[in-house]
Amino acid sequence: MNEEDKKEELFIEGLKQYKAMDYFEAHEAWEDLWSDYYLEDKKFVQGLIQLAVSFVHIGNGNMIGAKSLLRKCKEKFLDFSGVHRGIQMKKLMNQIEMVRLSYDGLENPKDFDWDVVPTLE
Repeated sequence: MNEEDKKEELFIEGLKQYKAMDYFEAHEAWEDLWSDYYLEDKKFVQGLIQLAVSFVHIGNGNMIGAKSLLRKCKEKFLDFSGVHRGIQMKKLMNQIEMVRLSYDGLENPKDFDWDVVPTLE
């Protein structure tokens, strides 16, 4: 398998795990991609890693970590518009804002509404 195929495989594996709600494994695949290969959109992939880990944190009851990584991923995504790697950026940013509002309204991380997680489409 050549390098471009391996990069694509890791990106798709991350998407597959994310859509299966296995945010830790999504982060692992994307982190391998981010750390092991040259990427023109390295900030985008880093944003996906941070997005996924935000949901790992909220699932573990770490509200501070979840909010921090959500804020950081949003900053990374500001450099991207239109459709990037098959993901509609405006829709993603709107969905991230919905997550932020959900986080801000939580008293207990266990009450997080997982239905607001961005779909990455």
